[in-house]
Amino acid sequence: MPMMKPDRYVARLVDDQIETFLSIFGAVQIEGPKYCGKTWAARAHANSEVRLDNRENRELAVADPNLVIKGEYPRLIDEWQEVPSIRDDVRSAIDISGNEPGQFLLTGSSVPPRGSYVHSGAGRIARIHMRPMSLYEMGFSDGRISLGALFNGEPIESFSVEPALDAIASNICHGGWPAAHGRPISTARAIAQQYLESVFEDSAPRMGKTPEMARKAFSSLARNNATAATLDTLASDMAFGEHDDFAAKPARTTVESYLDFFRDIYLLDELAGWDAPIRSKKRLRTKPKRYVVDPSLAVSMLGINDASLLKDFQTFGMMFENMCLRDLRVYASVSKELEGSTLRYYLDDSGLEVDVIIELRDGRWGGIEIKLSEDKVAEGVKNLLSLKDRVAENKGKQIQPPVFLAVLAGRVSFARTTPEGVHVIPVTSLTA
Repeated sequence: MPMMKPDRYVARLVDDQIETFLSIFGAVQIEGPKYCGKTWAARAHANSEVRLDNRENRELAVADPNLVIKGEYPRLIDEWQEVPSIRDDVRSAIDISGNEPGQFLLTGSSVPPRGSYVHSGAGRIARIHMRPMSLYEMGFSDGRISLGALFNGEPIESFSVEPALDAIASNICHGGWPAAHGRPISTARAIAQQYLESVFEDSAPRMGKTPEMARKAFSSLARNNATAATLDTLASDMAFGEHDDFAAKPARTTVESYLDFFRDIYLLDELAGWDAPIRSKKRLRTKPKRYVVDPSLAVSMLGINDASLLKDFQTFGMMFENMCLRDLRVYASVSKELEGSTLRYYLDDSGLEVDVIIELRDGRWGGIEIKLSEDKVAEGVKNLLSLKDRVAENKGKQIQPPVFLAVLAGRVSFARTTPEGVHVIPVTSLTA
């Protein structure tokens, strides 16, 4: 067992990927939002550590980087982006060793400035994008259905399950933060609130942004969560002034700069439109949909709790979609069957929409509709079958038929496959 492994460490799905990459590459770089568990996951595989969020260590890293990277392998360099040039020193050390695998782990919670390091590290430094915990990792999914198995064409068994909506609302507000794992929802909400305070009051000024505008931008993203809101919509939400009639909207470039800020600290996930080669007169819409990295941050920003969600099903549905997308990204990123996959959504000007398209490198794909409750499942099935028909209309066969179609649902009576071949999967039974 690595000597750095925390005593209370909860196994993460990414653990196997970290171990595999350490056996192949000289270093593994783990990136993602703060508090998602990067450091603990890295410690679970490390034998020594240096933290660059410590001023003395940063000064030492600048003065003599060899003293910082020296230690028992695997050597964890935490928050490496605080001294970005250290990455070049790691890369050089790997070269000098003859590309010996398993030497370093680098963790970072923000993208360093462009040009702050020289070499890409290709072939020497593997990269892993980590996110907050999925329902499976938190113990709220029994994992009876595997996303990878669906791509292998495996059937799903039918079983009874009826998760309560109040439990789903609680999971949305609780979030996937390891620090909140196993703790009451009041504690989890406080963690989310303090996370956002840290973003607005600390991270924003450090990266040249104002706390006030960062709050307004994130508030707009929370209100428009799981939608393809335009920059003009976001700008209107970010307008400043004492009276609406005189409020000044920020320029589009300003809005984009704040979106870049949230991307750089890994708080914003974007889902691009699926530009499928379908022979149809319907125009595809490919403007990206935006999601907060964890729904707990969105509900915290809006001052919503689990009781509020149960009274507002429109917002509940948006936040549920956000939670499902978080989990799908986690599962897709660690599944060997889905290696190199991309997640997108389908929407055309007829109004036909499918929430998630997972496409593999070899062209195989699956479609997923996300529905909060049983009464919406039939609508999801209809949308999926309509998309399947549109694909079939392509006589040139530029695109394969779907490997699977599924409705990922919240409260449903039982998992099953419909007569048309569409799987109905409770989110509380899904894993990688």
